[in-house]
Amino acid sequence: MNQMNTRSCENLRRFLQSITRLVERTAEEKALLETGTRLMQTLIAHDDWLPEALAQPDATYYRQYLLYGDPLDRFSLVSFVWGPGQRTPIHDHTVWGIIGVLRGAEMSQRFRITETGPMPHGAPERLEARDIAIVSPTVGDVHEVRNAYDDRVSISIHLYGGNIGRIARHVFDPASGRTKRFTSGYSNEMMPNPWWQPPAMPSSAPA
Repeated sequence: MNQMNTRSCENLRRFLQSITRLVERTAEEKALLETGTRLMQTLIAHDDWLPEALAQPDATYYRQYLLYGDPLDRFSLVSFVWGPGQRTPIHDHTVWGIIGVLRGAEMSQRFRITETGPMPHGAPERLEARDIAIVSPTVGDVHEVRNAYDDRVSISIHLYGGNIGRIARHVFDPASGRTKRFTSGYSNEMMPNPWWQPPAMPSSAPA
C-alpha cells in the first residue's frame, strides 16, 4: 500500500474484519445497515489510509476502485473518485449500500421510477466529508450523484451488500424513459494489502 502507515492498515483491516463477522452473523438488512453505518463512520473519520493509487481521478470519467471483495460476494468496499464536475447517470444498485464521503462533497438526487421514466423524489442532498447516505431497494435505490465541486476532486467510500462490480444493474434515461442494463466493473486490477507493514531491517552480522 503506497503512502500508508501501519496504523492506517490496522484501521482498514479492523473494518474488513468487522464487516466479515457482521455478514456471517446476520443477513437482515436493517441490522447490516445500522451496524455497517457505525463501522463506516469510524473508517472515514480519518483520511490517511486510502492509497494514492486508488484515489486518482480520470480527466473524463469518474472511477470506481475495488478496495476489497468478499470471496463469497457478500460485500464489497470501493473508493469512488470524482474529477471536477463529474456525475453518474441515473442508476440503481439492486443491493444495500452505505456511502461515506471521505474528501470533498457530493450532490445526490433520488428518483422514483414511473411508467414514463425516472422522476425526482425529494430535494437534492449535499453530502460533506464524514457524511453518510444509505441506498437499497427497500429504502430507495435509484439516484444520480455528482461531484459538488467544479474545481477539485471528491472521494467517497462505498460498502455494498454484494460484489458491486459484477452485479447487473440499470441506468435510466430521463428523456426517453428507457432502461439499460450495465455491469460497472472496476477501474483497478489489484486490490490494496491491509496486512502491509514496513519490512524488517536485517540485523547486523556479528563482529
